[in-house]
Amino acid sequence: MGNSNTTVSNKTSKSNAAPKSIASIASQITFDAGDIVLCPSVGNELYRLFNDEENGCLCFTTNSKTYHYRSDGKVSRHDTTPSLFHNTLANRQAIATLYHGAPPQKTTAKTNDITMPVETLKSIASEMDGASQALHDVGLLLNMIYQEKTNPRQAIALARLSHDSTTAWADILYHTLESVNNTISSVSPASVGV
Repeated sequence: MGNSNTTVSNKTSKSNAAPKSIASIASQITFDAGDIVLCPSVGNELYRLFNDEENGCLCFTTNSKTYHYRSDGKVSRHDTTPSLFHNTLANRQAIATLYHGAPPQKTTAKTNDITMPVETLKSIASEMDGASQALHDVGLLLNMIYQEKTNPRQAIALARLSHDSTTAWADILYHTLESVNNTISSVSPASVGV
């Protein structure tokens, strides 16, 4: 019985700490002109932000209507939550969960349509996500070296690790690209990349 009380108190302390970290993360989210964003209150599409210098805000246009936002993704400073979200896999999944997913778009069948299993698409998306994270990390590393926040010995070690990581991810992506190109070539003479 004593163990269940300990477990309950641990869960309580964890849940009390979570809102602070979520709030601090949300306060750090900013948007810039050129960002590709999600805006579920407007639609299921991706939108590219641009500067509206006349009104001093960010905006995007869709269906002949322009929507204006602050750099924190809110419509006004009085909003408690943002309306814009960065186009990330986690945000797309969260929006799909909250909005019960978008109804599938009806398309007409074409002779060169390709159907891929969901698991294949998940695998490709996972590989793309991993590679983009590795590239982001390499960018952070290069910035640290540029800002001289590492000594030469650390820079050499980190560069070696970055090289190994990018080489491994390049191999994974080339293999994936070859697989996708084989699928494409079954219906079209076109291919992508090398």
